[in-house]
Amino acid sequence: MNKQQNSELSAFLPMLQKGIWVFGILSWIFGLTDRSIALLSDGYLSAIDIVQLFTASFFFLSWLFLSPFLDLNSQRQPKGEGIQ
Repeated sequence: MNKQQNSELSAFLPMLQKGIWVFGILSWIFGLTDRSIALLSDGYLSAIDIVQLFTASFFFLSWLFLSPFLDLNSQRQPKGEGIQ
């Protein structure tokens, strides 16, 4: 690979990662909406339906914390500590 192909690939991968993450959010919202409608449509709440809804909600929140927009790996130094 030459330099131009490498730079194109390094520009494409973050866009792909963000696209997959946004698609995942839309999928989780659809799934939660579907589960909520199914839970409320039959007129009574069962324990299994509630557990399924809470499980899906937990996974949706976990997916949100996998955001490629958050830079959790950056090491920030407190003020004055980097000055010697």
